[in-house]
Amino acid sequence: MLNIKNLTKEYSSNIIFRDLNLTVSDGEVLSIVGPSGIGKTTLIKILAGLETANAGELTLNGENLPIDGTRSDAKVGLIFQDFNLFPNYTVIENIILAPINVSKIDKATAKNQARDILETLGMQDKADLYPFQLSGGQKQRVAIARALAMKPQILAYDEPTSGLDEDSTKQVAEVVKTLKQQGVTQMIITHDQPFAEMISDRVFDFAKEVLR
Repeated sequence: MLNIKNLTKEYSSNIIFRDLNLTVSDGEVLSIVGPSGIGKTTLIKILAGLETANAGELTLNGENLPIDGTRSDAKVGLIFQDFNLFPNYTVIENIILAPINVSKIDKATAKNQARDILETLGMQDKADLYPFQLSGGQKQRVAIARALAMKPQILAYDEPTSGLDEDSTKQVAEVVKTLKQQGVTQMIITHDQPFAEMISDRVFDFAKEVLR
């Protein structure tokens, strides 16, 4: 379970959000909606340890997570809006890069784990392709696979359907549902209300919380 208590983020004198409170249950799919520029992406970057917060507490499964930029763990796996795949690496090379270099897993083990994840996501036949050979939906699944390879306790998505066509959006929705069946906790930043309603256990209106 993730507990966010009185989380505050400021840039100079600009308050992004103040005293934000939110709880995400284990295995829950939570979509966070709200207008652009209100701080949704900043929130998940703080959760992933890529941004600092000014005040507040983060607790994940009973463990306090620092908010001061000192974290180096992968407890929250962040899937970026533009995928951030390395174009000169194959699908499987993109997935195994962090487990080998960060988690110090041997290459053979990392590859076996990556192939298992690709099979779960219906991408086992794309392991040796390069990103330019994939559709938008397939790239999104590779980005999800790369995050899963680090065995996070939560997956956080930043606008996972942005720029995707209807078929690719449905593919991403199926992946979210598949991971939910496996008990993966997921947080999703989205402007796509139909997508949020399709995949979510709960929708959190960020604007109502921040502007209350």
